Amino acid sequence: MLRTRLRLVARTHVSGAQAPAEIKAILLDIEGTTTPIRFVYDVLFPYARTHLGQHIEQHASSPDYERLFDALREEHASDVAAGGSVPGSWVDAPRASRLASVAAYCSWLMDRDRKSTMLKALQGKVWEAGYISGELVGEVFPDVPAAFERWHVRRLPVGIFSSGSVLAQQLLFRYSSAGDLSGFVDWYFDTAIGAKIESVSYRRIAESIEIGTDRVLFVSDATRELDAARTAGMHTRLAVRPGNLSSHEGGFPVIHTFDEIA
Repeated sequence: MLRTRLRLVARTHVSGAQAPAEIKAILLDIEGTTTPIRFVYDVLFPYARTHLGQHIEQHASSPDYERLFDALREEHASDVAAGGSVPGSWVDAPRASRLASVAAYCSWLMDRDRKSTMLKALQGKVWEAGYISGELVGEVFPDVPAAFERWHVRRLPVGIFSSGSVLAQQLLFRYSSAGDLSGFVDWYFDTAIGAKIESVSYRRIAESIEIGTDRVLFVSDATRELDAARTAGMHTRLAVRPGNLSSHEGGFPVIHTFDEIA
């Protein structure tokens, strides 16, 4: 029944970028796709920088944070071994020096917009406190809530694949300015499943949700991500949103809002 309804929509929709009739799931990027880039760079990242030191000081005794710090220390050692200009030496004792090492290395990673899984996990925890306190409110483009509801009614599941941690993704939609949208999202994936520019990551996602890559539509503002998804066999759409520096290279069908995805 769902397949028939999608075919009917495909025949009547005039957009050249609408979804193929056999699509069984939609996979979305966040930054520049569901959410303005400026919210990420002008709100989330500065908030993490400002609150990181105080946050790790407050939670340093937690086993979860200790594991994060240990993983960051290993990543720091790898950067040193690779000859990177990493700030200072990592010091584990006394406690204040360990926390200073964590903060300095995280700042260095953020300066380089490094897609570090451990950094993203720590940022997610900082943002969680901000969302809960009301200091942060997730921003989505105006067409997103209606699209989520439309796809939900049509029983078309939605997944998110972002370089931000799964926690950060969940928080953005749970505490969005349009209300709690998290109930419309079926799956969340971060770089723990693989880099967004590697085709194997999209194959792993398809295996995880048990839907063939040829039945998944991936939407992103980044052509390198779209190229990886297309190589894996997924259908793709390039999101050209306000504030995006979208390149039209690669011949990807373009959408400006989710209203163009039938």
